[in-house]
Amino acid sequence: MKYLPINKELFITNRKRFAATLKPNSLAVFNSNDILPTNADGSLRFKQSSDLFYLSGIDQEESILVIYPDAKDGVHKEVLFLKETNEHIAIWEGHKLTKAEATAASGIEKIYWLSEFKTILRSLIAEAEHVYLNTNEHVRAVVETETREARFVKWCMNEYPVHKYERSAPLMHSLRAIKQQTEIELIQQACNITEKGFRRLLGFIKPGVWEYEIEAELIHEFTRNRSNGFAYTPIIASGYNSCVLHYIDNSLQCKDGDILLLDVAAEYANYNSDMTRAIPVNGKYTPRQKDVYNAVLRVMKAATKMLAPGTLMADYQKEVGKLMEEELIKLNLLSADDVKKQNPDAPLYKKYFMHGTSHYLGLDVHDVGNRYRKFEAGMVYTCEPGIYIREESLGIRIENNILITEKGPVDLMANIPIEANDIEALMAK
Repeated sequence: MKYLPINKELFITNRKRFAATLKPNSLAVFNSNDILPTNADGSLRFKQSSDLFYLSGIDQEESILVIYPDAKDGVHKEVLFLKETNEHIAIWEGHKLTKAEATAASGIEKIYWLSEFKTILRSLIAEAEHVYLNTNEHVRAVVETETREARFVKWCMNEYPVHKYERSAPLMHSLRAIKQQTEIELIQQACNITEKGFRRLLGFIKPGVWEYEIEAELIHEFTRNRSNGFAYTPIIASGYNSCVLHYIDNSLQCKDGDILLLDVAAEYANYNSDMTRAIPVNGKYTPRQKDVYNAVLRVMKAATKMLAPGTLMADYQKEVGKLMEEELIKLNLLSADDVKKQNPDAPLYKKYFMHGTSHYLGLDVHDVGNRYRKFEAGMVYTCEPGIYIREESLGIRIENNILITEKGPVDLMANIPIEANDIEALMAK
């Protein structure tokens, strides 16, 4: 892996926290992700299951974690199963984890080869009263490919049909929502790498440059700083496409006078950052562009202050909507009279600001967590209001990553240029 070793105490603590949520005499199983195929004999780069990584720190395919706190044989309270390497694998794929390396990374003492899994599981599951199985239960997930985890769930329930099965996902969502200090440091590192990429761009972007050239500059800077690359498919959208929320073609030439919306960020050690800026291609905002930019920035700053313990997401979004209404009226995009008469269930501001302001951030960009849970210290959220005026080909979104604390929000991207005047000054150098 490109990233530096992570202190195994993070994963030891995470397993203890998870084990404490289980019913008595329960066993839980977590599988790695598949290496997904493309065409012919091609495959995508491996991306580990966030839950397995969270609990073990193991970043290798064909791995299985079993947690059984009440196992009669104490050595089986935590068990890791790994793919056994051989000379052929070593030649064609490279090094795979040894048992000692897996223990050093995870803190798990008992390691078996994957070929022993079914035999060991049979002996353990016979003792267990409850079996926790893991599924991807993100409310926005659309998964049409059967995953390794899904195949295991079907196999296990067919093989052991009379056991009492439980869901791990709600427990993982609750735990992963609150970040440990090491996790915050890893997210901060991803933010720092993103900053380096953004600063690199400010000296590179000018009329005539192509969106894909900007993408290339970013991946160069991210990779040279130990990132595996983009935390998500980058959005590098100039002109009208700055109003297309998920524009990912990145194929057009940036023109003089355009706004360039950059929703781009790095990952580090599987943890993600998520940044958006909107900058002038020629280095100078027009008066209208600057007015809209500053309107969004005012909403963003005010919304950041609202990311405080005890607030519900729905109430937060409602208050942000009120702020946005005020700004849209000042920009002559809405009238005060129309806003007074609007249907409260279909607020007018959504014509220009149609998405949510914040989402959980962590091992997944849209990280898991309960939307009805009040904000708590240790949560990390994005803050990303925007205004999209399609008739003017002008889209502005500004986004930073915010750690909620008892003493107030901490902006993990505070060092990344955000003021319009600062961006103009850096682009002029």
